[in-house]
Amino acid sequence: MDKFMDALYNVVVTINTYLSNYVLIILLVGVGLFFTIRTKFVQVRCFGEGMKNVFGNIKFKGAKNESGMSSFQALATAIAAQVGTGNIVGACGAILVGGPGAIFWMWIIAFLGMATIYAEAVLAQKTRVVNADGSIEGGPVNYIKAAFKGKFGKFLAVFFSIATVIALGFVGAMVQSNSIASNFANVFSTAGVDASFTFAGLELNWIMLLVGAIVAAVAGFVLLGGVQRLASVTEKLVPIMALLYIVGGLFVLAINITDVPAAFGMIFKYAFQPQALIGGAFGAAIAKAITQGAKRGLFSNEAGMGSTPHAHALANVKKPHDQGTTAMIGVFIDTFVVLTMTALVVISTLYCNGTITPDTYALGNAGISNATMAQSAFGMTFAKLFGESAGTMIGNIFVAVCLLFFAFSTILSWNYFGKVNFMNLFGKKSVTIYSIIAIVFVFLGSAFQNDLVWELTDLANYLMVLPNAIALFALGGMVVTLTKFGKNKDDLQ
Repeated sequence: MDKFMDALYNVVVTINTYLSNYVLIILLVGVGLFFTIRTKFVQVRCFGEGMKNVFGNIKFKGAKNESGMSSFQALATAIAAQVGTGNIVGACGAILVGGPGAIFWMWIIAFLGMATIYAEAVLAQKTRVVNADGSIEGGPVNYIKAAFKGKFGKFLAVFFSIATVIALGFVGAMVQSNSIASNFANVFSTAGVDASFTFAGLELNWIMLLVGAIVAAVAGFVLLGGVQRLASVTEKLVPIMALLYIVGGLFVLAINITDVPAAFGMIFKYAFQPQALIGGAFGAAIAKAITQGAKRGLFSNEAGMGSTPHAHALANVKKPHDQGTTAMIGVFIDTFVVLTMTALVVISTLYCNGTITPDTYALGNAGISNATMAQSAFGMTFAKLFGESAGTMIGNIFVAVCLLFFAFSTILSWNYFGKVNFMNLFGKKSVTIYSIIAIVFVFLGSAFQNDLVWELTDLANYLMVLPNAIALFALGGMVVTLTKFGKNKDDLQ
């Protein structure tokens, strides 16, 4: 059995490497450029409009809707999916492998992704269906079928739904809950608590299991309450979690203020001279920096993946264009605010003071991994104020709490997106079965960490992109028609 699992793991890793390094980067960058040009840089022209739509309607207690969500609730649900462990662990992984310059390429990808997600939200609004009972159905499945009639469209829609259920509803929730549980276990481990035990030959941790059970129970309560309870929770949780992390990050940057300009400088310098830090020939180094920035950036903001359109389809707005501009701000907040905060904290703390240098890259980055990098950065800064032991503990706790908010909110949104596609496959009567399976997966994520599970999640994520991106290209004309270029198109529906 172990040999079979190892063989399967190697196959999945090979497929993921090929897809992420070649097919998806070309495809998603192409989609971003396509809509940036076709919409005449909508992410620039309509940025102010999007900010007004978001922050002019922000409410911690939005009005209850008989069906759908308010525009802000839909955005909060989308951001809950976007802002997850990838904004901390993913950003750190990109920096470790591709150097600080990878963040520059993340910014480029996010800029293009703002146009992509605008198109996704517009199409989700345009093709959504309001049922006789007032419920709303919408998302990539709808616009995939609109793009391709007949058997081919149905095949792509089913392909997308299966990948989404696996990636977001089941395995994705599993790895998110693992991130929460393992970080809290690390906090207790730092405090000297040994929570490990053996059961049926398995090495387990009772703290992780307890955290997993609590997360599963709370998630179940929210998810079984339907879309209205989900909207109510995300509109409160998202602003709080973003504010908490930003305030903590700003505090660290204030302590390291003299290194912040150098941190920005390293991002730009190593975007074009990565070999000076990560070694190797220039061509290989620059390819690694761009690839890491693109891969992590594309799946941090999820533009082009087809996940967030499920939320944007539910927004009650006057025109599809309105929700498109709102969706753009989600990518901006995810990458240019939250992810950039992580990058500046890590680079100003670990790189500017020489903790990580070209020599330590050769030695494995001084024992720092993508999972511990943020905790190391926050801990080193707090140690300046509270001493090494207390500072390390405070840093570990802060990152663990932020990851709790980030990963839990992602579980909620991803579960809903998976449920929509499970119903597309098996009908509305299957919701109870789906919910039970999904909650079990949330708990199982806290029991163990399996590299194969993470790789399968990535593979399913990548497979979601293929039918979604194809449909986006096919419906480019519809997006352009619905895009507001001037006052003469204000009345477009």
